[in-house]
Formats: sequence, C-alpha cells, structure tokens
Amino acid sequence: PMVTGTSVLGLKFSGGVILAADTVGSYGSLARFRGISRLRKVNDSTVLGASGDYADFQHLQQVLEQMVIDEELLGDGHSSSPRAIHSWLTRVLYNRRSKINPLWNTVLIGGVCNGESFLGYVDMLGVAYEAPSLATGFGAYLAQ
Repeated sequence: PMVTGTSVLGLKFSGGVILAADTVGSYGSLARFRGISRLRKVNDSTVLGASGDYADFQHLQQVLEQMVIDEELLGDGHSSSPRAIHSWLTRVLYNRRSKINPLWNTVLIGGVCNGESFLGYVDMLGVAYEAPSLATGFGAYLAQ
C-alpha cells in the first residue's frame, strides 16, 4: 500500500448509524494528502467507510457504483440493504484474499433498513461481524 488512511469510527444508535473518519492520506509516515474522503454513500440507506490502502478503496467504490447501477437498471425499485452490502463485501474481500491478491482495506458498513440500524465490519481477509460500536486502524485501540 502506498497511500493509506487509518481510523474510521462507527456507532449504532436507535434510529440510525453514524460513521466518522479522518481526512489524511499518509504516504509512508508522511501526512501527504490532507483532504481525502474515506466515507462513501452507497445508496439511500447505506454508507461505507474504509481504512487501509486508498487505491483499493477507490477500486471498491467503482465496484459498488457498478453494483448500484446494475440494480437501478432492473427498474424494480429495489436497492440493497446495509446487511446485504455487508454480506456481499465479505464475499468480495474473501475472494480477493483467496486469489492471493487482497484488497488492503478494513471496511465499516452502516445504515438503516426497515427502521433497524445496522453496523458491520469486514477486513481484508473477509472476516466479518456486527457490533453496536466499531473502529478500524489505530482508532480501534482507543475506541474499543
């Protein structure tokens, strides 16, 4: 990984989810880029935050954008729930890891579907779980 980002924090509460991330892209130990966003709105009910390699995050953004476009082309009014996107990302990251070409990211997925808040975690190995509060990178040592 060349340009990396560290901490993403997620909190689940009644009626919603909040994700927060810093905006620094580090080039080694140099804080090279100071205005990058590592949070992404996937659809009307889901947001995603990623730490790790920024280029791999951009690849994930493109893949997710194509998935959303494919869903909209069906014209049935259905969009993926946060839980479905979490499950799908688990498969994507595990698949890349199994090909010995992992995406060097840890991803938090948050959202609301049918009035229920969801917050999930997926790492570069495809390990996934849900919790009421999650953090990645150095923030995981401080927040958990």
